[in-house]
Amino acid sequence: MRRKAILICAVLTFVCLLLLPCAVFTQVPNQEYVRAGKLLDIHSGRVLTDMMIVIDGNRIARVAKADEISVPAGATVVDLSNAFVLPGLIDAHEHIFLTGEDNGRYDQQLLKESWQYRTIEATVNARRDLDAGFTSMRDCETEGAMYSDVDVQTAINRHLIPGPRLWVATRAMSVTGSYPLLGYSPEVTVPTGVQIVDGPWAARKAVREQIKYGADFIKVYGTGGFRFTHDGKMISTPTFTLDELKAIVDEAHRWGRKVACHAYGDPGLRNCVDAGVDSIEHGLDLSDYDIQQMKAKGTWLVPTLYVYKTIEAADLTLSDGKVSRASIHEVSFKKALAAGIKIAFGTDAGPFPHGTQAIEFEYLVKYGMTPLQAIQAATLNAARVMNAYGQKNWSKTVGAIDPGKYADIIAVSGNPLDDIKQLEQVKFVMKGGVVYKNDFVQPPVDKLMP
Repeated sequence: MRRKAILICAVLTFVCLLLLPCAVFTQVPNQEYVRAGKLLDIHSGRVLTDMMIVIDGNRIARVAKADEISVPAGATVVDLSNAFVLPGLIDAHEHIFLTGEDNGRYDQQLLKESWQYRTIEATVNARRDLDAGFTSMRDCETEGAMYSDVDVQTAINRHLIPGPRLWVATRAMSVTGSYPLLGYSPEVTVPTGVQIVDGPWAARKAVREQIKYGADFIKVYGTGGFRFTHDGKMISTPTFTLDELKAIVDEAHRWGRKVACHAYGDPGLRNCVDAGVDSIEHGLDLSDYDIQQMKAKGTWLVPTLYVYKTIEAADLTLSDGKVSRASIHEVSFKKALAAGIKIAFGTDAGPFPHGTQAIEFEYLVKYGMTPLQAIQAATLNAARVMNAYGQKNWSKTVGAIDPGKYADIIAVSGNPLDDIKQLEQVKFVMKGGVVYKNDFVQPPVDKLMP
């Protein structure tokens, strides 16, 4: 009996010794370290020096002074000691399914290019945006490519392709006769860049359908066409009625989705605000009443300033040199900023090349924001615009270099608080703990990746 007990003890000891290395191994975290020469505390605006960011898997575990962190031998350390480090940027309004609209390009995309081809093009645009430092984005509709943005989102989430985290709108909505393609013979059936919706009950059904097929939020067009008057004013055509917009907002909110509204001026913009949309996209020609109502309701403004500079010459031709959408927008933005409207960074990239949208920062600063406010608009504020339901609570996962958030980190050579144009030359991009670009080393890491 005693020999049997000894034998059992010996066997158990042997089994424990066999299991011990495995147990020890599983307790070692999958950590890497990023050493930041200068690190922007996005909350306070302070520039911290000689910092260490500890990353566990795809999340940030700790941020502290470098001399307070003991780095294990053989651990992966990304050396950004000569760089300025910030959170990954967020573009809250872009279109990866657009690659230039001028010279009939929009018609060509919808008439001659398949959804499959446009999806391939969208993956290229997404990579360009990621390389530019945008680790998260809100894609504001596919412009006729149906639900293909959901497929791109899925491919990114499954690590099949590189790209920013996406929050997708799918098809967007407008009313009959208000959205391209327009001007074709009624005998010819042509595609439309949005889902056409007429009437409150049809609007509710469209919201349900888009959510069914993967929409993270709902995008509506509160205004359609516009024109300039002889005295230099802009007249915008409203689309949905207030009842239709209320139906859309109510149905979307019932499902935990937010509503973004493209709008220029009254009365279309006012209808969107009165209906309770969560954000106004562009927001040209804001009246004092609009600003007052937006502030009272907590409606976000996503201004997209630069895109209107790219088409200013065409607008000046239309208005006989009197006015442009860019000049009108500048006045509106300054009024909204002075009034304390909540503002998030968005660019409308697509009509102009993807990967270049950081130029938007220049215009935010030129029109009155401090560099810190502009960067916060593209981090903390953009994440708040994209807050939603369940696991899609973006302000808790992106927008800052904080413990518990995704390890979305970018770096530039100089201090963007002194020179905002530094953000147009992002040299390092990490998303979820994976380095996608590092021009601080030779050769660049993205050239080494398959």
